[in-house]
Amino acid sequence: MLPTVSVGPAGVSVRPAMELLLIRHALPVTVDNTATGEEADPCLSALGLRQAEALADWLTEGPTAEAGIDAVYASPKARARETVAPLARRLGLEVAIEPLVTEYDEGEVEYVPMERLKAMGDPRWDQIMAGDDISDPEAFRDQVVTGMDRIIAANPGRTVAVGCHGGVVSAYLSHVLGIDSVLFYEARYTSISRVAASSSGHRTM
Repeated sequence: MLPTVSVGPAGVSVRPAMELLLIRHALPVTVDNTATGEEADPCLSALGLRQAEALADWLTEGPTAEAGIDAVYASPKARARETVAPLARRLGLEVAIEPLVTEYDEGEVEYVPMERLKAMGDPRWDQIMAGDDISDPEAFRDQVVTGMDRIIAANPGRTVAVGCHGGVVSAYLSHVLGIDSVLFYEARYTSISRVAASSSGHRTM
């Protein structure tokens, strides 16, 4: 972990940066709870479970494994928790839940993986790409930033894996990079986006 250097009234100070590993969940199943009205909270598919194990392999045995991961967080959604569960198990860590890094589909009774929507030519795909399926994009981004800030504040100088969602990753990166569009970026399943964060508020990718 590289330190973050900042200049203040007393001169140059060095504060240890922490690092966020933003991980989009693995492939989930399709859920349709229209008949019951229950919120859709899909678990991982068989392929998604294999993707989660491969993610754990990469982060514990791959070329960056020596850097170490000190904590594992996830959104409350099953697909996010199940994605980082193998990683946490191998590291001997508990998965901490951060409610504010959940996806913007809260309360929806149906969940269809985006790739399937695209393949079917479903108009919801176009809505997602245009950002029209978020009622208040700025409020969603503010929610995500608040959640990430809470994780950062609780883990100074540490490396933290955060199992979350495509919308969450895009919203946070749009904040870090100063991009107006909240859904400017399509994160792939189990992709990792690294953000260094200092206690003075600096954020870099």
